[in-house]
Amino acid sequence: MKKAYAALTALVCLLFASGTYADQPTPWQATLQPAATPIMREIQWFEQYTLWFIVPITLFVLILLIVVCFKFRASANPVPSKTSHNTLIEVIWTVGPVLVLLLLAIPSFNLLTAQLTLPENPDVTVKATATQWQWNYEYEGSGETPLAFDSYLLKDQDRAAAGKEDKSVYPRLLAVDNELVLPVNKTVRVLVTAAPTDVIHAFAMPSFGVKIDAVPGRLNETWFKADREGLFYGQCSELCGKDHAFMPIAIRVVSEDKYRQWLTTAASDLPGAYKTLMAATDGPAKTVDVAKAQ
Repeated sequence: MKKAYAALTALVCLLFASGTYADQPTPWQATLQPAATPIMREIQWFEQYTLWFIVPITLFVLILLIVVCFKFRASANPVPSKTSHNTLIEVIWTVGPVLVLLLLAIPSFNLLTAQLTLPENPDVTVKATATQWQWNYEYEGSGETPLAFDSYLLKDQDRAAAGKEDKSVYPRLLAVDNELVLPVNKTVRVLVTAAPTDVIHAFAMPSFGVKIDAVPGRLNETWFKADREGLFYGQCSELCGKDHAFMPIAIRVVSEDKYRQWLTTAASDLPGAYKTLMAATDGPAKTVDVAKAQ
């Protein structure tokens, strides 16, 4: 009976499986990770926008330094100039930076406003609590007993049992045993804190444009709206002790139907819920693994 159920589950997952896309750092990466939220797209636009100011100003200052070094060197000017000021130059170097800062400040404040304006009616609310050195997630309003679980760094010896041997999807030092599962195209509010007797941590997810401190005894809020499915990786971004580098964050964004199924199953069988979800999102190879595990 169990084998028949496993085979049926594998067949269903195979029919409805979708490819997994994992956002993670890449070797020699010099740019930001691909955006998965509207806020991150604004951050990427602002980065490109600032380059139009940074590059010309840097080149201009470099040219000025070269000109000064050669034109006003001691051998070429044995008698130094005694000019004390120049009204035109002083006006230019006062008004110019003011205009540059103004052009940078307007889009910067608009971006900050969008990041810090929390949604009034979020679709999902999750509490993320940091401790040395792992994350605990709790789903608000997920039933009489709120769904809560710990998320630890996935050890190499546990990969096979978890069905996460593919390091291109589940990279070393970033993959976790239990990902935070969320629906696509839904507004998610995240309450971030740290255990009362712990230290300061930081919840950072590059593809979402999210980075906020987790402070003991204080509840910070942030939000995001992932607009594509996939597996996204982040890390604690506040030096928090000897295992700071081993405190990753993994968020699996799935369709609303898969999210609801996972949420319902996870309330009573968290490992089973993950296996079913992985079979439905990681493709046929993982479907076969789940069938064998049963």
